[in-house]
Amino acid sequence: MRIIGGEWRGIALAAVGKGDQGKHLRPTTDRVRESLFNVLQGGKLGDPISEARVLDLFAGTGALGLEAVSRGATSVTFVDDGRVAGNLIRDNIRKTCGTQRAKLIKADATRLAQNPDAPYDLIFLDPPYGKSMGQKALAIAVQNGWISDDALIVWEENTPQVPPEGFAQVDQRKYGETWMTFVEVSSSN
Repeated sequence: MRIIGGEWRGIALAAVGKGDQGKHLRPTTDRVRESLFNVLQGGKLGDPISEARVLDLFAGTGALGLEAVSRGATSVTFVDDGRVAGNLIRDNIRKTCGTQRAKLIKADATRLAQNPDAPYDLIFLDPPYGKSMGQKALAIAVQNGWISDDALIVWEENTPQVPPEGFAQVDQRKYGETWMTFVEVSSSN
């Protein structure tokens, strides 16, 4: 795995090794990440990356959030409660931006506490596949002030996702076995 584009293009990220089967650590492949960022920077969705504050829920290796910062986001906050994931994220932060532009919150993304800071503009939501954890994480993140009213949420799963009440789908793409559902807060909220 490596950073695909931007400031840190080509930097190799920490090797996953045996990963963490219990936490369903499944990094987004370079090819899928490249396709995703082509969509994000292709104009149809505006410019959700430049100057964005990024929240990476179920962050795993941190590759999605770091890719966004490499391409112009101001900062990223990673949320993951896995020991292996935490070590990988810390290693990848050291290899790229350092702690001035990235931080790790060791927490269960479905049980986030109240956000002590400003809400986030771009959210990556990559829960363990097929466990309905994305819906729970999204609900608690909104309830506790993590998601701005004009945020874009990129939801990765192995099946197409239907946005929960209060959200609207703006796009959906399939890359091999991976589905990316692009969601925003509904204007009726």
